[in-house]
Amino acid sequence: MTKLYPFESHFFDLDGLRYHYLDEQRPRNAVNRDVLLMVHGNPTWSFYWRNLVTEFRDRYRVIAVDHIGCGLSDMPDESHYPFTLERRIEDICRLIEGLNLQKITLIAHDWGGAIGMGAAVQLSNRFDRFVLMNTAAFRGIQCPLRIRVCRIPGLGRLLVQGFNLFAKCATRMAVAKGLPKEVREGLTAPYNSWGHRTALYRFVTDIPLSPRHPTYKTLADIEEALPKFRNKPVCLIWGMLDWCFTPDYLKRFLQFYPEADVHRLNDAHHYLVEDAPEEVINALDSFLKRY
Repeated sequence: MTKLYPFESHFFDLDGLRYHYLDEQRPRNAVNRDVLLMVHGNPTWSFYWRNLVTEFRDRYRVIAVDHIGCGLSDMPDESHYPFTLERRIEDICRLIEGLNLQKITLIAHDWGGAIGMGAAVQLSNRFDRFVLMNTAAFRGIQCPLRIRVCRIPGLGRLLVQGFNLFAKCATRMAVAKGLPKEVREGLTAPYNSWGHRTALYRFVTDIPLSPRHPTYKTLADIEEALPKFRNKPVCLIWGMLDWCFTPDYLKRFLQFYPEADVHRLNDAHHYLVEDAPEEVINALDSFLKRY
């Protein structure tokens, strides 16, 4: 994995929990201080962004986080961390303020969209541009059956935490093309025990499917604030074969951002950065140069 992930680790203290992130820029004293903030979803980690980090670190400061319980961050149990959307937004806001990040371009995937846009709502003066990929920052359009199964009390925890089926299956069911063994192993490497898969399970159970869910209001508040970014540059890059964040989610984002720069990748699935890295890099590069 070191060969595929040759980056220096950094850690930010969150009340005793180590919050891992990458902070790549070459040279370190570069004049351009525009920040690309990459926020992953479930069940990935900063490894997912490796090709983009390598491509853009010569021109931008690239920050890629690992949410608590994910990647190389600390992996507490549920008695020491709430594993909620609200807390994850708080975490990333504290990192942004602690590192004094300005001129941020958010690059978000999967749950990273809700987390990243939630941070943007709270720290809007620090965000300049938004790049959203197969994600959502609003109340759900639908929840696929295979995700609902993972939410069944008892059975879901056994499948996700016990057998690690969520992370392992994603390396085959979230891609249109087969992944090399070393990439599959890299994506799942941090999730090698029951305790190290708590966050994966809690991400699934934190999906608010009804107004009674404690995260429902958090997500609704983000959704209601999305129009405030209508005058900001927005890029939507979408794997059109995704069965989870389907093209319907892209259509929903376009209702908020009708002037967005849109790239539909017809041969890419949910893990579009794995399926079509060159297309994603080209779309992102063009957007960043234009805006």
